[in-house]
Amino acid sequence: MQDLKDKAVLITGGSTGIGAAVAEALGALGARVAVHYNSSRQAAEQVAANILKAGGQAITLKADAYDSAAMRALVPATAKAFGGLDVLINNVGALVRRVPIETLDDAYFDQVAHLNIRSAMVATSAAVPAMRERGGGNIIFVTSVAARNGGGPGAVMYAASKGFISTATRGLAKELVKDKIRVNAVAPGVITTPFHDKFSTPQQLETMRGGIPMQRLGTAEECVGAFLYLASETMSGYVTGQVIEVNGGQFMP
Repeated sequence: MQDLKDKAVLITGGSTGIGAAVAEALGALGARVAVHYNSSRQAAEQVAANILKAGGQAITLKADAYDSAAMRALVPATAKAFGGLDVLINNVGALVRRVPIETLDDAYFDQVAHLNIRSAMVATSAAVPAMRERGGGNIIFVTSVAARNGGGPGAVMYAASKGFISTATRGLAKELVKDKIRVNAVAPGVITTPFHDKFSTPQQLETMRGGIPMQRLGTAEECVGAFLYLASETMSGYVTGQVIEVNGGQFMP
């Protein structure tokens, strides 16, 4: 994957979990990585330090994912630092909290939709003109196995928001192909990251594990290969509009 060397990459939510693992792997391959964070500044700075130690280049960028203007501003900030933008990885997202449908209110609906959908779409909207200036580019969304199976207890809104992302991946792939911009997604299954530390009990995780043919939960590092594959023109130049499932066999489309 030598073609990833010197690529300018922006990863939203790049300070922890899957985003951090992908950021460090890209940096180790010589990419120039903008690591976006909001509250986890120390973690983002550690990711950037690890990238620099591995021989890559890195900056950290702070933005509240609920603030559209701030999310849009990540693109010119990345382009200013690295001379352009080649790859956008829309990794920001969260369940927010588990909510039974009978207790749904407008505030919760907006939280989930803005965090998981709007933040990704506004970053993408800003990235497209920047990629056109480069003669092409690469957008990778992060969806979820929940988009396929509806999610766990109290997670319908999260699952539906990820279903939006999966559908948008396919639609944008068709819309942007004329600009030589490829659009794909990675759909992690149950991965041991701060996401599940926050939103899932040990009992819930054990139930999930029981439904996975590999009989174990995945790690952030096990998701990295799918992102590297999609980011590399050499490896996946004829791939667009696809959702790669990384779930230990939990869902087999």
